[in-house]
Amino acid sequence: MEKYFNDAIIGNRFLTASYTSKGELIRLYYPNVDFKQFIDFFHVGLKINDSKVLYLHDDINNTYNQYYVEDTNILKTDIYNKYFNLKIEQTDFGALNENFLIKKYVLTNNNTIDLNIDFLVHSKILSDTNYEVSGYVKDDALYQYSRDYVFATFSKFPISDVQINNASQAMQNAEIGAKDYIGMSNESCINYKIYDIKPGESKEIVIFISIAEYEKINVLRVKHFNVKIEEKKAKNYWNEYIYKHNPFKTQLVSKNAEPIKKILTRSILLLPLLTNMNGGGISAAIEVDEHKTKCGKYAYCWPRDAVFITEGLDIIGLKMETEKFYREFCKEAQSSSGRWEQRFYTDGKLAPSWGYQIDETASVIYGLYNHYKKYESSKFLKTTTKMCEKAIENLKKYVEAILSGTPELPLSYDLWEENEGVHAYSMCAIYGAFDAYIKLSEDLKVVYEDNRLKLEQIRNQVDELQKYMRDIKGYVIKHFYDENRLSFVRSNDKKMDISLLGLVTPFRMFEPKERRILNTVERINLTLRTYTGGYLRYENDNYMGGNPWTVSNLWLANYYIEAGEKEKAKECFDFVVKTCSQHGLIPEQVNNSTLKPAWVLGLAWSHALFLIVLNKLIEENMYGKN
Repeated sequence: MEKYFNDAIIGNRFLTASYTSKGELIRLYYPNVDFKQFIDFFHVGLKINDSKVLYLHDDINNTYNQYYVEDTNILKTDIYNKYFNLKIEQTDFGALNENFLIKKYVLTNNNTIDLNIDFLVHSKILSDTNYEVSGYVKDDALYQYSRDYVFATFSKFPISDVQINNASQAMQNAEIGAKDYIGMSNESCINYKIYDIKPGESKEIVIFISIAEYEKINVLRVKHFNVKIEEKKAKNYWNEYIYKHNPFKTQLVSKNAEPIKKILTRSILLLPLLTNMNGGGISAAIEVDEHKTKCGKYAYCWPRDAVFITEGLDIIGLKMETEKFYREFCKEAQSSSGRWEQRFYTDGKLAPSWGYQIDETASVIYGLYNHYKKYESSKFLKTTTKMCEKAIENLKKYVEAILSGTPELPLSYDLWEENEGVHAYSMCAIYGAFDAYIKLSEDLKVVYEDNRLKLEQIRNQVDELQKYMRDIKGYVIKHFYDENRLSFVRSNDKKMDISLLGLVTPFRMFEPKERRILNTVERINLTLRTYTGGYLRYENDNYMGGNPWTVSNLWLANYYIEAGEKEKAKECFDFVVKTCSQHGLIPEQVNNSTLKPAWVLGLAWSHALFLIVLNKLIEENMYGKN
């Protein structure tokens, strides 16, 4: 069964985990946010008195209430089984600076009779020809191991019974216990006897999950950890993290701002979990569709997305993470031709792709300058100059081929990765890259003030790029302004597209109140706005049913701010606020009928744009003290 929604996400610098709203652990990544994902399923169940197995995540008698501990990545799931009158308080979090996950369960008997409980863990680890997983009981832990990694499940409770092979049948019959301590199955289960819980009594059991290279696993060391102290350390760390990285502490203080604060908090806590702290890449989201039944997968780093995400990171003060993206990830991922391909793993290695997107390359130059102008670090500028020069040369070749009317134009996918051709957004992204490089060049002159040859080279480059910018703008007006519609269109298919806003924000080819732009925004409202106030990406968009996209609303909000239309900006922004998940995660898309998330919760691009727009709204005094 596919699990498309990551309702909650937790983790630390080693592990990233996602859960359903019923507390089921569905994905667990180590050592990077996008690789490897270990879990096929991880189910926790109870055998109570003489019952069959009662799965915590799936029982008709269970009710659920899930929430995060305030300002943390500690997840709580309260489960109440009304048949047995049993309350289960489940707590999940990543231990601080450790490569293990802690799952704490407090079981409280609200019945009038004793409840004799067996606590069962049934797990299946992903396995294939090159990653064959087997089961092995050692050190009073279940080791589900492959050639290179061990996935260890254990507790301070001793294992009472184990089933290495035929686990599904054993669980179905609630009869765990076989002679094997080792086997060839990637699916096994273990049992911890809690024994009797008397009426009104509570008992606690903690399950640890540790992943490591085989020779580095240390179950016995972890068993000695004080879970109460570990939980307090994690709570304090995330509380301090929020305090340090929330730039709006004094503005969002009214009760009316509570929904915004919820998304802001989750954004600050989510983005580091999507960042590869070693390789510098940023995953677009936690994966939702490993088998590609609905999409081409999400757990990759798109340079374009990451450029907007790093702008969000800079707003919340994550300078080091942003610089790691540009100085390490982008250098690793850049090809010898100077371009960046469609998408990568977060360590900078090329990921599966299906075509070239010129805006990926252009966006990196724009984003790099955006970061530089915030901090004006000459060291950052100097260490990224050669990378920028290579990219600029690649972009110049592309533009020259376009402008010269080459019979076979170099094709590029649009930013939605669906249509090949020449696109207005792609051209304005290149325009923005050239403009950014010209501005960088002004400061490069200071860096190379003693190098006369280099200074002359920079001046010539600036003159050349300024000419290209004039020519690109002329090309866009000639080829993408439809005199019949009196608006810009995205390409030769003549469709309206929210990405046309890129002509103004962020790439500033035109001013926000130029007549051509005002006409275009009017047509966007006529063709892309839905009856709920959510905006489609483009005309006749049918991906995942054709829903409004949160990035569309946030993009338009950004435009309206720059155009001085504050109330319209707030209206677009508020649509995103009211359609987030219960935990403050922003979806990629919103179901227009229910106003509930329709696809991919916790999309990094959406959370970053939320931060960008919120920052501007606060600067415009749209949200402040009451």
